[in-house]
Amino acid sequence: MIAHDTPFDPGLLKATTRALADAAPEADRTGDFPWVGIRAVHQSGLLESTVAERYGGAGATLYEVATILAALGRGDPSVALISAMTIFSHLGQATKSHWPEDLYTSLLAQAKQRPLLLNAARVEPELGSPARGGLPATVARRTATGWSITGRKRFVTGAHGLTHFLVWAHTDETPAQVGTFVVPNKLPGIRVIENWNSLGMRASGSHDVEYTDVEIPLENVIDLVDPSVAQQDNRAHAAITLALTALYLGVAEAAQEAFIRFAHERVPTNLGHPIARTERFVTLSGEIDLLVSGARQIIFDALKDKQAEAEKHIRARLLAGRQLRDAVQIAVRGIGNPGLGNELGLERHFRDIQSVLVHAPQEDTSISILGRAAFERWKSERDAPLAPPASLTVLKTA
Repeated sequence: MIAHDTPFDPGLLKATTRALADAAPEADRTGDFPWVGIRAVHQSGLLESTVAERYGGAGATLYEVATILAALGRGDPSVALISAMTIFSHLGQATKSHWPEDLYTSLLAQAKQRPLLLNAARVEPELGSPARGGLPATVARRTATGWSITGRKRFVTGAHGLTHFLVWAHTDETPAQVGTFVVPNKLPGIRVIENWNSLGMRASGSHDVEYTDVEIPLENVIDLVDPSVAQQDNRAHAAITLALTALYLGVAEAAQEAFIRFAHERVPTNLGHPIARTERFVTLSGEIDLLVSGARQIIFDALKDKQAEAEKHIRARLLAGRQLRDAVQIAVRGIGNPGLGNELGLERHFRDIQSVLVHAPQEDTSISILGRAAFERWKSERDAPLAPPASLTVLKTA
């Protein structure tokens, strides 16, 4: 069920979800870039949903983004993930205005003609995920006209179809700086290494990308700062990571729908009626609904809280992610052999849902953040001065 809590037409969301769902099996089978789904998202206007009102956009909030991603994830989570990277990039500009103005407005002009697809290229073979600390080996060298980018990045979602890579690199200056360099795709020196062979999210095309002396203009850089302040702040990104989890809510809701449809269409001859009437399937349906609907409630209640601390968003992401993963497993196990075939779609949903908690910061890093926060709370409460005892008031009776 698609919630009606965004400024976007519910009918538009539903139609876009259906277009993605129709194309998803073939995209999953081939692993090719999912152009059919991406074009549907582009035509719906959802790729630019978070463009700020000052640029003529709808200015969608993070809460509304989560609703959009849940709808797209119900159709095809790979398309939803590729779309999310662009949606979050526009949201970043709406809140921080960190892009060079001329560069950003030129990209918005391009978006009117074709899908504008942006994604950060941050993970490196040696470094691993920046969420665990460290600085990039990728280097940006000054040239007579701009920058020359050299390095290799991993897990670049949507690599083949992106219009621009947002490459995290350090400069060759003294002292060095670290920043995000806007690199148009298809330039000389860019090579996509097709090594994405994952259990799920196959159409996301999260390949490695190698950059060899790729020339870009001088102004194509965002947030050029001293390396001492360039570390990724996992707490600062907690709300965005929670909103990203909503696309996997969509996966679990698609799995729930497939389970319910099977239960109503399956009529064994020895029963003479749909298995949906049996107590076993009623109970399984209840367990699945508890986990899936409960995860929706957890995600959106946390995002609705404007004053929430990062720990609340981290907790919500972990709890919801674990519930969604469990729910799809129950659906597959409950149906048995038919659930493992590709006819129902459950097998694909089961593979895709495994990625729910692998996005940075990973589960162990997130747990560590919560653990340290709990220790700090205890210390703070232990060391807090005791309040003076309240004065006693003697009530006098007449």
